Amino acid sequence: MHTHPVLHLPWRILVGTVGAVVVIAGIVMLVIPGPGIASILLGLLILSTEFRWARRLLHPAKVWALRAERWALRTKDDYLRRMRGRRAARRGRTPDE
Repeated sequence: MHTHPVLHLPWRILVGTVGAVVVIAGIVMLVIPGPGIASILLGLLILSTEFRWARRLLHPAKVWALRAERWALRTKDDYLRRMRGRRAARRGRTPDE
């Protein structure tokens, strides 16, 4: 679509319209029940395929998601380590055995 001069503008309009509709639906879902924040992020993801401003808006969400993933993995590892220690203590062994 980007290399064809006739289809470039209609494609950008289509992507912009679809992305805007999804973002607006996400804003509405912030008030009514539904996945509002996820829809807003999905709309920004759609818009970011064609528009640089949407890519810049989406960047902090990507950073936050990576930090959340690292936190979740650390929390899971800590939980599993504590569970293994409790099981070993119940059996009368040290966790390293």
